Amino acid sequence: MAGLVPPGTSSDASKPAHSKADEKTDYMNLPCPIPYEELHREALMSLKPETFEGLRFDFTKGLNQKFSLSHSVFMGPTEIPSQSAETIKIPTAHYEFGANFIDPNLMLIGRVLTDGRLNARLKWDLSDNFTVKANAQLSNEPHMSHGMFNFDYKGKDFRSQFQMGNGALFGASYIQSITQHLSLGGEVFWAGQHRKSGIGYAARYETDKMVTTGQVANTGIVALSYVQKVSDKVSLATDLMYNYMSRDVTASVGYDYILRQCRLRGKIDSNGCTTSYLEERLNMGLNFILSAEIDHRKKDYKFGFGLTVG
Repeated sequence: MAGLVPPGTSSDASKPAHSKADEKTDYMNLPCPIPYEELHREALMSLKPETFEGLRFDFTKGLNQKFSLSHSVFMGPTEIPSQSAETIKIPTAHYEFGANFIDPNLMLIGRVLTDGRLNARLKWDLSDNFTVKANAQLSNEPHMSHGMFNFDYKGKDFRSQFQMGNGALFGASYIQSITQHLSLGGEVFWAGQHRKSGIGYAARYETDKMVTTGQVANTGIVALSYVQKVSDKVSLATDLMYNYMSRDVTASVGYDYILRQCRLRGKIDSNGCTTSYLEERLNMGLNFILSAEIDHRKKDYKFGFGLTVG
């Protein structure tokens, strides 16, 4: 009878049962999801680089381990709103002075521009789970000054946030891990000054090789994104933005390529706009930046180069 039983039958039968047991979700040990406001961060890194036009120079000097000063010079055109299809630009230049204080539990960042604007940011970790954030901008122009406070709570497998700002603006968001890879969340807001409210929902699925995100809100916005990690240095991304009230839709594809001495990012969208952004490390603390954006439909061409020291 022993010869009628194929060799290895008992061991093969036990393997599927063992693998299925390993695949079961441990709901008491789920990972903590990323903040709700950063749902599309991988896609934004590839598809939304900080492009600019003209010349930019940034210099940062560290006074000690926690305190540093920064100087920034920008020279380039500024777009002026126009009723015509043609883009109107005027040459501008400004200088920005900044002070930074970075501590493991406290971060203070301030910026003063020559046009009179003052920007300030605060991030204070009151505990391992509770964080307070504040952003403020003061300007000489009417209705251009604003402030915002964020209160973030990080749980074991969830995150929540409450926002309040000037203009009677209130908002709240919550995101919860459902499995080891899937997280679901939602948000609500109320803008008392404009008498508008909104509610939105989002889902994010993440593995070691890909990240896909979907977001929808009653304001009419539907946002979808997908990022494929080809390797440790190469990522491909795509997104789709649809407004079902205005019927506007935009799709884009992009890439993020990290080399030994540089990082290259770029995208092209359905409106015919092509963007490329290159960051090259010339030496320790010295980076060279090239930025290009071509909009064939509007016949708008933007090229910029910069240098970052420190």
